[in-house]
Amino acid sequence: MFFDSIVFLPFLLSFAVTALATPICLYFLKKFGIMDDPKTHIHPAILHTKPIPRGGGIPLFLGVCIAGMLFLPLNQTTIALFFGSFIALVIGVLDDKFDISPYIRFSVNIGVAVIVVSSGITIPYVTNPLGGILHLNQINLLPFSFSLGGFNPFLLSNIVAMVWIVWVMNMLNWSKGVDGVMPGTVAISAIVIGIVSLRFPLSDESTYIAALLSFIIAGSALGFLPFNFYPAKIFPGYGATAIYLLLAAVSMLSGAKLATALLVMAVPMIDGAFTIGRRLLSGHSPFWHDKKHLHHLLLEFGFGHRSIALFYWSVSAILGMLSLTLSSRGKVFALIMILLIIGGALLSLHLALKAKHEKEII
Repeated sequence: MFFDSIVFLPFLLSFAVTALATPICLYFLKKFGIMDDPKTHIHPAILHTKPIPRGGGIPLFLGVCIAGMLFLPLNQTTIALFFGSFIALVIGVLDDKFDISPYIRFSVNIGVAVIVVSSGITIPYVTNPLGGILHLNQINLLPFSFSLGGFNPFLLSNIVAMVWIVWVMNMLNWSKGVDGVMPGTVAISAIVIGIVSLRFPLSDESTYIAALLSFIIAGSALGFLPFNFYPAKIFPGYGATAIYLLLAAVSMLSGAKLATALLVMAVPMIDGAFTIGRRLLSGHSPFWHDKKHLHHLLLEFGFGHRSIALFYWSVSAILGMLSLTLSSRGKVFALIMILLIIGGALLSLHLALKAKHEKEII
């Protein structure tokens, strides 16, 4: 009964709001021309052949925001979270309409991360898998004290927290290249983080916010999923980074749960890191667009959209369940193993694709 009253009602409300808001948003997105038209939007990663509305971040945000206003306490933490999330949504929807510069988007990512971290949401410590605790909040990268209104941007705990938020926002954004992958992955990740949060005393306000907001995010993502599953009726668009920001934040609340988050989101994270490394090694900007993410490679070798989505969800769910039972050391070993497996698969697929193209040329 406690679980139902604390978690289920916020989850159900966010699910219902997003599920009801999405068809309404579809009408207005079409009316205002916020569409992804492959004839006018030149992007190498485009897979669809007809115009599809962008702007799915709007119903996703509405579901989280309305449920959050009713069930979450109003304090410095929640104000910063939803203010930063709203800014990310606005910039994202503008990008959905006008395709603004990726450097502007990235600058906004950093700005909203600063808003969230300056409110006190940070990573004060990480558990050393070999034993002990590494206190990041005691490491100042400057040899002297520095503060901007009580916020020290050079404290290692704050730097790691900001990097984590920006990384999650961009990594999950890359994962939406195939219909349905993103909302399913976000929902599973949020549920796992929420379950971990419920293991801590909910008398602590940060833990309470982390638990409720995690399930609110999951409800919104699942409410959006039927409209985004292949064939998609709507795309998340860049405005969905508003939800990724919140997911990154809940993984830091009530103590750092980064190992859990890293494990459950391992596939898109490894793909994102591999993509950045590949682009830099080939002399391109990390913001350079291409069609060589893991989901693109799987499509190239005959996998369908639904099969790829189910693959991402299955791996996330399995790793999420493992993270609930493993120790800190076990999570590190699991991360290393999945890194080797997914990294090896990515390298093999790239080499196979190169050989395939060379054969076609001959």
